[in-house]
Amino acid sequence: MNPINAGTVQPSGRAALLDHEARLVYEWAVRHRGFEPADRGRIADELGLTEAQCRRAVDLLVALCLLIRRPGEEAGRFAAVGPEAAAARLTGQAEARLRVEEAELGRRQAELASLRAEVASLEPVYHSQGGGSDGSVRLLEDRHVVSAALDSVLGAAREEVLAVQPGGGHPRAALVEALPRDLEMLERGVRLRCVHQHLARFDHPTRSYAELVIAAGAEIRTRAEVPGQLVVVDRTTALVPARPAGGAALLVREPSLVAYFVRLFEHEWSQAVPYDTAQTAVRSVSRDVEDVIAVLLAAGEKDDTIARRLGMSTRTCRRHIAELLQRLGAQSRFQAGVLAEREGLTLPADATAPC
Repeated sequence: MNPINAGTVQPSGRAALLDHEARLVYEWAVRHRGFEPADRGRIADELGLTEAQCRRAVDLLVALCLLIRRPGEEAGRFAAVGPEAAAARLTGQAEARLRVEEAELGRRQAELASLRAEVASLEPVYHSQGGGSDGSVRLLEDRHVVSAALDSVLGAAREEVLAVQPGGGHPRAALVEALPRDLEMLERGVRLRCVHQHLARFDHPTRSYAELVIAAGAEIRTRAEVPGQLVVVDRTTALVPARPAGGAALLVREPSLVAYFVRLFEHEWSQAVPYDTAQTAVRSVSRDVEDVIAVLLAAGEKDDTIARRLGMSTRTCRRHIAELLQRLGAQSRFQAGVLAEREGLTLPADATAPC
């Protein structure tokens, strides 16, 4: 039986677990080395509680395994239990079930990855025989088809995956779906290199994902601005957006185009900085973001355009602009742009609006 069900009180949430009355009664029980059920009236009087409050506190402490009934001659007497022992008794069975479920989930994920890789291994045969199109460039118009194609090419990866991911953070659901796939790919010995935008360092789900895949061998760097989304697998296949919005993509196998995308990635990689959550690194990338904002202000870009290019909300962008004005001692956006130019801040020659 789960210990949490042992008492008459079922704690319904974190705030209700240990209230003030329960803490007082627990302290009294520890100080007096326990108590008889008949002592509850005396305890209530000494602690300034009503008998109902005292009874509820005792029931709650029993439910949390902080009070137990002593066996043997003193059956019925309540004894205080140490918090560590109580916590272990309270959560032990649930934690054991979670470990079993995690092991089963890992096994199922491995089976699915193996099945996906086995089926995906026929992809070259399909395209070499003219399946779907001429095999060089295919338009994938449906978001679900794009997702299936991405899973297929990543499942068939053997050597290397290169990725550019714009945006300040990525949806939690997408990261949850990508994590086991990427970890399985790394476990197969596939090298994974990714370029994100600086703002991804400040998004908790994206940061958690990054730390897990880096620990498994992935390499991640960030830039203030990136040209657009890109995935290249084994330097033979690329996936790129087909249009700015709508979820369509191009699946590219034409060698010269794939080679161009590889060169684009390597340029972005060379300009990016290694992923790090240390405070010094955070300050450095924050300054880099503000410098780019200053240059874009000097170029006359509007707030929403700057925000889109840097992968942040317009509200966050305006906060950065306010901080930048303060740092530069500027009274206006125009003056900030002028001061940025005087400081020698310029965009790299290749920096254009994201495709």
